[in-house]
Amino acid sequence: MKKLLTLLYILMLCACNGQTTAISESTVTVLVLGTIQDAGSPHIGCKKTCCSKLFQNPDFDRKVVSLGVIDHEHEKTYLFEATPDMPAQLKLLKEHAQIASETPSGIFVTHAHIGHYTGLMYLGREALGAQNVPVYAMPKMKSFIENNGPWSQLVNLENIELKGLQHNEEVKLTSNVTVIPFLVPHRDEFSETVGYKIIGPNKSILFIPDINKWSKWDINIIDEIKDVDFAFLDATFYDGAELNNRDISEIPHPFIIESLELFKKLSKAEKDKIHFIHFNHTNPVLNEESRQTSTVLNQGFHIAQFGQRIRL
Repeated sequence: MKKLLTLLYILMLCACNGQTTAISESTVTVLVLGTIQDAGSPHIGCKKTCCSKLFQNPDFDRKVVSLGVIDHEHEKTYLFEATPDMPAQLKLLKEHAQIASETPSGIFVTHAHIGHYTGLMYLGREALGAQNVPVYAMPKMKSFIENNGPWSQLVNLENIELKGLQHNEEVKLTSNVTVIPFLVPHRDEFSETVGYKIIGPNKSILFIPDINKWSKWDINIIDEIKDVDFAFLDATFYDGAELNNRDISEIPHPFIIESLELFKKLSKAEKDKIHFIHFNHTNPVLNEESRQTSTVLNQGFHIAQFGQRIRL
């Protein structure tokens, strides 16, 4: 039933806003390869009902947050976030792209937290032994990889080729795909944190899997939403009730209930752009039958789904 609902959702999404062409005929496709917070689901050490059954019966759709971009015309693929689930995610990206290469044409990372870059380890000597896979990173993130083992070994053995990014500077990947990184506030212990704007021939996506409260950003998120066609936004926690054993000041993501309040005056068309993503294992929207899921959907927003595809 879950996979049927996901398929119906994808077909509905493709039909909206005049998108009547089949996904397979599009020039650029974005593929949702994961929707879960860094540590996955089930979460290590969790004894709550949200995880207890998943240890015995895993849900293989629960992969750590990642997007894949496919340029069908140029037969190139790009991965956004190198997660602990990267081997399976790269295989899915390859299969959807129908190309021969096991590695993407480039990997973009947002920051140095475990769910967003540690998948790079699979490109190394102990695993694939890849050759010069382009990895795009901001200055501090690039320096972190270059100067800290075991990541530095990936550079020294030429498993990866680091490519520097700069805040708000365009990267033209192909004639069909442009990427713009932009700084966002977050817990930057080892690197800065960025979101990405991914621009295709006809449409664009805002991808912000991790950020502090919207009010902490010196950019108006509502203006940013209006400037794109789709927005995949940090929704790690639904509300503070999930975190009765953690200091919330140490993990200051925007709660979904805060985002719903902030975005409530948006038009129906603007709300329709928003897809919440990066869910903690405790987040009740992971249960499609929950009251919280109904609240999000009934207010005109979307919950990102593993396998979801969007044409750009």
